[in-house]
Amino acid sequence: QVQLVESGGGVVQPGDSLRLSCAASGSFFSINDMAWYRQAPGKQRELVATITSGGSSLYGDSVTGRFTISRENAKNTVYLQINNLKPEDTAVYYCHVRYLNRRKYEYDLWGQGTQVTVSS
Repeated sequence: QVQLVESGGGVVQPGDSLRLSCAASGSFFSINDMAWYRQAPGKQRELVATITSGGSSLYGDSVTGRFTISRENAKNTVYLQINNLKPEDTAVYYCHVRYLNRRKYEYDLWGQGTQVTVSS
């Protein structure tokens, strides 16, 4: 069984920066793709960014250069750096991982979400 623990959200002012973290732990064979999604009030969940175990990243259509995804494979942790935060970045940010269990079956797992609120 795999667990995800997210951290780093909070209430910030426009122009601030945040780094979100999501750490995977438990019993598994490997962690493959890791990603961040976000869901703003009244909107659908959307992809922010995804990163492979090899470090290749892809960003969602609505995401600008203010977002950077990275990961530390040794720690099974994915990060999302957000710079120059804007009110429209207010959302619940969810971590998502795709992993192989000990039998090498593939599973998807969502984190519990971390709230980011940008307000002056």
